[in-house]
Amino acid sequence: MSDFRQKALDYHSKPVPGKISVELTKPAESVGDLALAYSPGVAEPVKEIAANPDAVYQYTAKGNMVAVISNGTAILGLGNLGPMASKPVMEGKALLFKRFAGLDAIDIEVRHRTTEEFITTVANIADTFGGINLEDIKAPECFEIEQELIKRCRIPVFHDDQHGTAIVTAAGMLNALEIQGKNIHDVTIVCMGAGAAAVACMELLIKCGAQRERIYMLDRKGVIHTRRDDLTPHKQFFANNTDKRTLEDVMEDADVFVGVSGPDVLPPETLKLMAPNPVVFACSNPDPEIRPDLAHAARDDLIMATGRSDYPNQVNNVLCFPFIFRGALDVRASTINDEMKVAAVEAIRSIAKEPVSEAVLKASGVDSLTFGREYIIPKPMDPRLCQRVAKTVAQAAIDTGVARIETLPKGYME
Repeated sequence: MSDFRQKALDYHSKPVPGKISVELTKPAESVGDLALAYSPGVAEPVKEIAANPDAVYQYTAKGNMVAVISNGTAILGLGNLGPMASKPVMEGKALLFKRFAGLDAIDIEVRHRTTEEFITTVANIADTFGGINLEDIKAPECFEIEQELIKRCRIPVFHDDQHGTAIVTAAGMLNALEIQGKNIHDVTIVCMGAGAAAVACMELLIKCGAQRERIYMLDRKGVIHTRRDDLTPHKQFFANNTDKRTLEDVMEDADVFVGVSGPDVLPPETLKLMAPNPVVFACSNPDPEIRPDLAHAARDDLIMATGRSDYPNQVNNVLCFPFIFRGALDVRASTINDEMKVAAVEAIRSIAKEPVSEAVLKASGVDSLTFGREYIIPKPMDPRLCQRVAKTVAQAAIDTGVARIETLPKGYME
């Protein structure tokens, strides 16, 4: 057993099992405290909420609580291992919500026979929470699940594997293209992978200015093109009218490669086919589509990002999802719309262009960070992320009419 594996197991099991617990926010030391906390005092907020349902935000923890929900069908890169095997990951998401955005999160693992059964289960418990973070649900079911829950729930529902990945990818991509002297409107993009993250990444890049006809998406059978008859509805949106069929075909003079597929699928000789000053996001975890050392040996003009923390430019969902929920819950948003996602993209990318504090450098284990090829996206420990992203997302919710609160409180996130 490796040292790291044992450390990971010890971390999760000692001194008590798991990573989260429940804490009290009110005193419960005396008979008087208990009379207020439960019977008879609890009857008063019950009556207030019955008379005015929105009072639930004033008298309960709903407005600061997120449900992290999975069925365990696509756990990390490990596959369909079931609901209980997903529990450590869901507890981990809850830890991140608390650590980075001060949000209380509860993990919920659902066992079900059909997609509709999962949707109904989640919809029936949704009002307990201020928001729902869906996690580790395989495609294509994840698309139907999220869309149906958005329709049925009155709170934000956000599939982080789709939209969290897309938001961080878009922020880093726009900065990388700026550094490389390229405009997203003009670039040719190759996307290796056609699952939930791939589809969401490409859709958001299109909202940021990319041209759909200049995107080539590949699945296990090669290029997704209009003459294939085996495409799911989500793949059909990216079916390109082209005679190109292989990765090598589409990589010729491509400006951008986005990998959300699997390890070692991009050979160095194929990377050499790309246009000058390419951008490569190899985000498969734990092993990227091409290792950075191989990529840089093949091209000295590229910008490289991965999903790993031990290389520069980590595409990490923690840069956005805690703060998107923070902003959405603070204005009691009913959904997380495209305008809120794009606002998050712009907030994240702007931070990377600003000076980095000594505290962030120390927490990140580096001596310096300056906007450029080795630093296109902020580090997770940067406190400006919560301040900037939450505020921008909250304002976008207000501006687009999906917030129940009409103006941000004075001094919010300052």
